[in-house]
Amino acid sequence: MNSIINKKVEFQDLGTKDYQPSWDYQEELLKKNLETKIFNRENPDHQKTTNNYLLFVEHPHVYTLGKSGHEENLLANEDKLKEINATYVKVNRGGDITYHGFGQIVGYPILDLENFYTDIHRYMRDLEEVIIRTIAEYGLKGERSNGETGVWLDVGQPYARKICAMGVKASRWVTIHGFALNVNTDMRYFEYIIPCGITDKQVTSLKRELEREVDIEDVKEKIKKHFVDVFGCELI
Repeated sequence: MNSIINKKVEFQDLGTKDYQPSWDYQEELLKKNLETKIFNRENPDHQKTTNNYLLFVEHPHVYTLGKSGHEENLLANEDKLKEINATYVKVNRGGDITYHGFGQIVGYPILDLENFYTDIHRYMRDLEEVIIRTIAEYGLKGERSNGETGVWLDVGQPYARKICAMGVKASRWVTIHGFALNVNTDMRYFEYIIPCGITDKQVTSLKRELEREVDIEDVKEKIKKHFVDVFGCELI
């Protein structure tokens, strides 16, 4: 464990940013934390704190495939991707294929879990809890689906649907990647994939459920508030 615990989390809203540079930025922040950990291991009497971040970003249309995913879950060929103005990236997170696009809040917590707890399973459940509490403020009952990460509506029903996808990676307890909450997302883009490789369930958005455009900045504020509560941290 870290000898100096840091529960401050630096919040950054990156605005609209392509997927690859956003991923590169996460890797950069991860690398700095790993370098600090190596320094601390080699200098027990001169410990430095690791840093935590919460990044929000909106990506232009992109499909990302996790390392355990299956390419056949992407149903669009190269021509179709060009036609719908989307890109395709293979990534090093867990999970299968997902879509990111406008009207979606993508959250990337880069946390050193040694500042919190060293338990990836608990971390995933806590991320889900943040979103469950957020959408509850809009009158929606978010749930977990056994064996499937993310946040769902009407679990166990024939019309169960996912409103928030999740996939993370951790190196020496430092996390990257995160969650994607569909707010005002153009749901037609999900027709070109088998989301998360799951064939028998639908995807949805706040807009679709509430039948109105939702103030995305308002949703961001709610996520931040619940993130602080669930992780017992301070956003700076």
